[in-house]
Amino acid sequence: MCGLENPVGLKLTFFDAGPNRAEAGCTVPEKYQGYPGVVHGGVVAAMLDEVVGRAAMSGDPNHFTVTARLQLRYRKPVPVGVPLGLVGFIDRKKGRVATGRSELRLPDGTIGAEAEATLVDYSDTPEDAKRLEQLGWRVYDD
Repeated sequence: MCGLENPVGLKLTFFDAGPNRAEAGCTVPEKYQGYPGVVHGGVVAAMLDEVVGRAAMSGDPNHFTVTARLQLRYRKPVPVGVPLGLVGFIDRKKGRVATGRSELRLPDGTIGAEAEATLVDYSDTPEDAKRLEQLGWRVYDD
């Protein structure tokens, strides 16, 4: 959904914004609207999921997690065609499990949607790393 090489993706670029934090910005095109002029809620959910997952990778771009739970709160309609901000935070890590949150900010700085997430470490065996590489996963240099 968010990869740079996904032909139908959002082309989000994520930035490591410090320990346990990631940020991204984007402008969602009309093809991802639900109601006219409003980003589809599933697309909003995907963006919030992705940025909190990227926060779990801060400091280690090869630390992969999967989402075990994602609880969303849609606060305002998120418009298409305007610059949006995304930020993800990891609040707690215990063993293989992390909890975090993410926010989608509208151009005026207000929160359009937010999420709380539980993430679980993806196995980091050499076989898994090879499979991810075969699937085209990679981290781009800044």
